[in-house]
Amino acid sequence: MSNFTTMSGFLLMSFSGNVVVEMSHASLFLVLYLLALTGNILIITAASIDHNLHSPMYFFLKHLSFLDLCYITVTVPRSIRDSFMHSGNISLWECMLQYFAFTACCSAEVAMLTVMSYDRYVAICFPLRYEIIMDVTTCVYGVLGVWIFGVIAGVMHTAATFSIHFCGPNIIHQFFCDVPQLLKLSCSNDYISELGVLAFLAVAAFLCFIFIGFSYTHIFSTVLKIPTAEGRAKAFSTCLPHLCVVTLFFSTGAFEFLKVHYDSPGGLDFLLTVLYTILPPTLNPIIYSLRNKAMKAALRKVLKKVKSICFHGTHL
Repeated sequence: MSNFTTMSGFLLMSFSGNVVVEMSHASLFLVLYLLALTGNILIITAASIDHNLHSPMYFFLKHLSFLDLCYITVTVPRSIRDSFMHSGNISLWECMLQYFAFTACCSAEVAMLTVMSYDRYVAICFPLRYEIIMDVTTCVYGVLGVWIFGVIAGVMHTAATFSIHFCGPNIIHQFFCDVPQLLKLSCSNDYISELGVLAFLAVAAFLCFIFIGFSYTHIFSTVLKIPTAEGRAKAFSTCLPHLCVVTLFFSTGAFEFLKVHYDSPGGLDFLLTVLYTILPPTLNPIIYSLRNKAMKAALRKVLKKVKSICFHGTHL
């Protein structure tokens, strides 16, 4: 660590000091964050208290919602605060912590979606053995594996990135400590180790994507063999929300990975970044609630309880 960065901090400049755009961005981010917060908390609450949702599918969904909360909370609240206070200063250690948490959550999300695809694969293709294969131990180990993978990926990413010697202007043209923007502050080619980590994680994500594709190929093949339309509709209703979430996360992530990174990013660059950092955690609860009758019924129960508590509370 002898060549550790000499900078004491960075300056996040997502909108180059444009006050009007900055306030609009903060207001939009606040609305999206509150939507994500409300939706994911409702999913977690419903899956926890409704006995009809005590199955591996909803166990993983509950943890995905918690992961989404962590994923969006790492970047958005600070960005909102910075915009309202017109200050983008972030210390080196705060940047490192944010960077670690974001990469860990992003990697864990990929692993969680892969585990959930395996759960759907077993449920549709091996329904008679489902409870044996996806027992409590398997579910717990699956979630533990997801978080361990996320932490390892976060540590590797953070160690490789912040062992780089940074120099020049300490300005990050993004609303959080983003990988490409940090690499642009490198003084030389000593970011090769970080590129190696990026390549390794990209391969891991690609393998997860291939596994998910393999799972859904077998799922759709099995579903199409179900003789009744009602049976096919029921099977599709449990798989399509997860497939939509997978498509949303991987497509927005691919846009971010493949896009051209500019020294001073424009509106398109910020839009693509928002797509993969904010959109998935915000839309996931909506996607899982639209066609899932059990989830909609559980959410109605939760909302009735909340309404009852609020009503009685106002009359106490």
